[in-house]
Amino acid sequence: MAEASVAEEYRLAGYDVIARRWRGRSGEIDLILRRGAQYVFAEVKSAADFSSAAERINRRQMDRICNAACEFCATLPSGQMTEMRLDAALVDQFGRVEILESAFAAD
Repeated sequence: MAEASVAEEYRLAGYDVIARRWRGRSGEIDLILRRGAQYVFAEVKSAADFSSAAERINRRQMDRICNAACEFCATLPSGQMTEMRLDAALVDQFGRVEILESAFAAD
């Protein structure tokens, strides 16, 4: 349910859903979306509240998602030069969605 809610939120914001639960050698990506030339790789987490959902994303998962996103982009014509963003999409117990754009960016 959480992934469907998040996909709909992105769709309403003008994104196309390219893949759900895409699996490569590096691991799985919950949602791959595109708007224009930009690809968005979203990790979906649900919990009682947004804070708890965010805490469920650890460094190992972030690294896996980054590697899988690079693996996916390698299949595209622009390869590693593809404009990409890594988001965390959080869903609370009431089904509300909060999208944290570029959530895996280094400080």
